[in-house]
Order: sequence, then C-alpha cells, then structure tokens
Amino acid sequence: MNRSRLCCSELGATRPCPGFSVAILSVLFLSHPNEKASPNIILVTSPYISTTEKVWPELELNWRIALATVIGFLGSACGTVGGVGGGGIFVPMLTLIVGFDTKSAAAISKCMIMGASASSVWYNLRVPHPTKEVPILDYDLALLFQPMLLLGITVGVALSVVFPYWLITVLIIILFVGTSSRSFFRGIEMWKEESILKKELARQQETIVNSRGELLIDTEHEPLVPKEEKSKMQILCFNLKWKRLLVLLLVWTSFLLLQVIKNDVAVCSTWYWILFCLQFPIALVVFGYEAVKLYKEHKKRISTGNTETICEASIEWTPMHILFCALCGILGGTVGGLLGSGGGFILGPLLLEIGVIPHVASATATFVMMFSSSLSVVEFYLLKRFPIPYALYLMGVSVLAGFWGQFLVRKLVTILRRASLIVFILSGVIFASALTMGAVGIEKSMTMIRNHEFMGFLEFCRNQ
Repeated sequence: MNRSRLCCSELGATRPCPGFSVAILSVLFLSHPNEKASPNIILVTSPYISTTEKVWPELELNWRIALATVIGFLGSACGTVGGVGGGGIFVPMLTLIVGFDTKSAAAISKCMIMGASASSVWYNLRVPHPTKEVPILDYDLALLFQPMLLLGITVGVALSVVFPYWLITVLIIILFVGTSSRSFFRGIEMWKEESILKKELARQQETIVNSRGELLIDTEHEPLVPKEEKSKMQILCFNLKWKRLLVLLLVWTSFLLLQVIKNDVAVCSTWYWILFCLQFPIALVVFGYEAVKLYKEHKKRISTGNTETICEASIEWTPMHILFCALCGILGGTVGGLLGSGGGFILGPLLLEIGVIPHVASATATFVMMFSSSLSVVEFYLLKRFPIPYALYLMGVSVLAGFWGQFLVRKLVTILRRASLIVFILSGVIFASALTMGAVGIEKSMTMIRNHEFMGFLEFCRNQ
C-alpha cells in the first residue's frame, strides 16, 4: 500500500534565533491550500509528502525567493553556531514557499548545510584556541566520532524505509526535547560559573596589593614578556593537521565510493549486502585505532602522574568510556539517518557532556557535520536530485550566513565573556527542531489516520 514517507538523510536540525518565528509563520500560513501558484511553482501541502515527479521552479526574483533568502540566511547563521544544520526549516521552506518537490528540497537543504558548515570551518581555522596552544578543532574527537556517525547515518537511512511514520515523529519529539533540555541545563550551570568568575576577576582588579603592601586601585599590569601575536596565516597553519585530515578524507571517500557503487546494484542483492557490510570494517578500524591511541596515552599519563587531558574532553579514556562514545556515535548517526538530521543534534550535546568547552565543541561538531553533509551532496549530485542554479544560489547565501554567524557570535561571546551563549543557541536550535518537525509530523500522522493509511512497519527490500 502506498504511503507518504519522511524523506530521511535529507533533513537537518533547525535553529531558534530570529529566523525561527519567520520560518514557522511562513510554513504554516503562507502556503494556503486555496492559493494558486504560478505556472512554474507547485506547492506541496506537507514537506514530508513524497512525490516521484521532479518540481524545479525557475530561479527568478520574486517574493518567494526573497523570503527563502532571509530564512535561509538566518537559519544557516544560527545553525552553524550551534553545530547543527537547518534542514528542519529548509525543507518546509523550499517545498511550501519556493515550490520544490520534497526530495529535491531535501537535497538542496543538504547543499545549504554543507555551504554553511564549510564557511564556518574556514572561519574557525583562522581562530586560535581560547585557552590553550592547541588547534581549535579537536582532531582526536573528530577521528573518534566521524566514522561511527557516517556508519550510523547509512544504517539509519536504510531503517527509515522500514519504520512507520508515527514512530519517527515520536522519536523526533523525545530525542530533540531530551537533548535540548540537557543542553539548556548545562548552559545554566555554565552561566552561573561564568558569573562567579566574573565577580572574582572584578574583585581582583579593584583591589590589588603590591610587593610593599600598598593598596593599588584599578592598576593594569603589563606582562614581563609580551605575548606574541600570531597572524591569521600562522593560526591557519597551526590549526591544520594534515595527516589527521587526510585520514578523515580517506574515510569520507571510502563511504562515498561504497554509496555510489551500491546505488548501481539491485536492492537486496548479494552485492548490495556486501557493499553495505563493507562500511562496518572501515568505520571500526579507524575508530579502533583512535580509541587504542587515547587509551594508551591516558594510561601512560596516569602512571606518570600527569593530570593533563589528552584532548579537549575531560573524561578518563577508560574502556567503558570509549565504549560509551562508540555507542553514542553510532546511535547518534543511526537516529540522525532515521530522522534525516545528520546526527549533529547528538554530537553537539555529547561533546559538551564529556567536558569539551563550547568554542571547541561548536567548531568540532561543525567540522564533522561538513563531512556528513558533503557526502550526501555529492551523492545527490550524481543522482541529479537538485537543480544546479538554485543549489548554488542558496548555498552561496548559506556560506555568507555561516561565516557572519560565527563572526558575530564569537565577538558577542568575547565582549560578554559568556561562552554559555553558544550552549543556549545549541539548545534552542534543537528545541526549535522538535517544534517544527514534531508539529508537521503530528499533522501528517493525523492525516494518515483519518485516511486509514497503513501505520505499521514496511518491508525493507520492497520499499527501497
């Protein structure tokens, strides 16, 4: 029996910032069912309704493209700061406002996420670490989580064909609300700690005693040895670790080749399952190598009494903690592929949970998200899933938004000395995703119930 499906692997998480209200109003009210679209525009009543017909409106200046530009800019700016994408807003925007079919809209949303994350990574590569002389991108954590996330995403996309629509909606609400709540409470804790620290620094600056016991008021001290200021190029070269970046690229290329070849073989054939299973050893080898490295380094430092952390995470790299990270990585990827969010809404809160500071958590999560989104974009391009002019235009908007979003928020964090703002943005992004995707999912599920459509699990091979 035919059934409307959620087009997974193409949605991302959303963001709360100024554009959220605009996006919600646009999705719910601007696509009135009685409205007559222009000849080149076909409005879809729900962003989750699948259609086999490609609907590609022409790229021309009108109110639709203007509104899509505003929503796309705000969504990309806020989404990259939080370390997640914006597909939960982009897909409804592209279907209900611009007029794309669901599959094409989802593919273009991945292009927008890739553009925003790429520009965000470029910006972060030119920014020094806020507290240490180490790269702002944590390559150890990237190598640990990227293979498991990519593996989980491919598994989740496959399962999305089987899972019933109502179950996907329930998972959206539970996971998004849960992770956003946890991140919000962690942001409150960081805000309180920052407030205490700011009061302590203010007190120390007001009353300072010199070596003779004299009280000095508002005295500024110059360091004996001036700190050397690095140029942007020096910071860029320092943040780039070519060997580790090459490993990440090799993993990305391996998954891409397997996906491309798998698309050319019959579903559920012997070669299909061979290619599908080959993803597991690739991910496990890279993850295992990095896990063993972290475990040995941690054990060595404990034996010598060195309490310094190996990477940005403050947890001890015991076998149980490594297994926990592996399960969270593959679970985050699986759920991300199942819901179409790419796993960013799991990785961001997880990095904060294991003790990574917000600056590095945001930069590393965006870095990993660039690989997962670009993997989808290349595959969609080979499948000719989206029109090039529209994709290039909206990707250009996202590139600018990703850069300026990082720039403005980093400046705000520096001025206010509140890194917790990044955590609150992350929490709000995920909560906005729960509202947007949950509301649309509930509406669609109710429609399916009224139409007496099939609500159970589907067969994998028959519905690929």
